[in-house]
Order: sequence, then structure tokens, then C-alpha cells
Amino acid sequence: MKEIINLERLDVAASKLRAIAHPVRIAILTMLSEETRLSVTEIYTRLSIEQAAASHHLNILKGKGMLSARRNGKKIFYSLKTDNVNKLIDCINRCGEQA
Repeated sequence: MKEIINLERLDVAASKLRAIAHPVRIAILTMLSEETRLSVTEIYTRLSIEQAAASHHLNILKGKGMLSARRNGKKIFYSLKTDNVNKLIDCINRCGEQA
């Protein structure tokens, strides 16, 4: 039986893959996979990038559902939305399987 391509789902998946397909965003995801949460300051300091650049990359990842943000006073802390990240990783792994 021929499977029909759901273009909307394909577009969503491609959008998420584009969001993580950047060295800085991969580094952010890696750091947050090793620690429960990090502030914007901790992230841009560890990556040796400008605060504005870190915020830009964090907003992209948050917008695609990969991160959650919580404000604590003046600081914003980011953490992985583990379920969403795991679903994306599972999807990537399944795409890499041999037919």
C-alpha cells in the first residue's frame, strides 16, 4: 500500500531539523542535556558568544519546542523539553535505518 506524504508534518519536521542544524544550537542542546538548566549568562559565557547571539539561538530552539524557559528574578533559565527532543532523535534514528 502506497503511503501518502503528509506535507504539513514534513514541513514541521524539516523546520525542527533546520532549527537544530547550527553548531551553536547543537552546543546549546548538548550543554542542556548535561545539566538540568542554565541561565542565558551561563550559556553565552561558556560558548564565548555575545548575549544577543545566545538569545537569538535560544529563541529559535524555544520556538520549535525544544526548550522551555523560566524566569527567576532578572534571570531566565532554559532547559530541554526532553520529550520533544527525544521524539526528534527517535525520528532521526528511524530515518537512518536501512529499508
